[in-house]
Amino acid sequence: MDLETDRLVLHPLSVTEAEMLIEGEPSGAGWARGYPTDSDLAGARRYLATCVHAGDPRPFGAYEIRRREDGLAIGGLGFHGDADENGTVTIGYGLVPSARGKGYATEALRGLLAFARARGISAVEGDTDHGNVASQRVMTAAGMEFVGADDRTRYYRITWENRLHGGNTVQA
Repeated sequence: MDLETDRLVLHPLSVTEAEMLIEGEPSGAGWARGYPTDSDLAGARRYLATCVHAGDPRPFGAYEIRRREDGLAIGGLGFHGDADENGTVTIGYGLVPSARGKGYATEALRGLLAFARARGISAVEGDTDHGNVASQRVMTAAGMEFVGADDRTRYYRITWENRLHGGNTVQA
């Protein structure tokens, strides 16, 4: 089922759609110039590999970001698989260059975070290179907090208290 935000549709990819994406064939929605990016293709490959090794993780799979106004795919986002034993998932996202700087990434990430929380996820994690300040701002604007760094990567996380076991408050 599609997830909708004010300006976007987050469309969960099926196996067939992910295969078509990798082969360069649109699957119903048109593509904005520059789509798919290398990151979109990597996300589709990750999703297909997960399907082969662990079964289809939907709804915690790959999503295509489409603009509601024209239906064009402008990027991708999604989960890197099902929740772990602690109820934590990892996310990734990206947009084509022509769609950047318009708040789409933050809007899409907020939609995905709300979806994860409603599905009982306890925490969502993401990371970015030190130099990718735009992505750092997206995660912060969507409510994720900086939690640490190593030589190459900055790590972000949002946590909801014990969501898988009935809690519903946000941890400080």
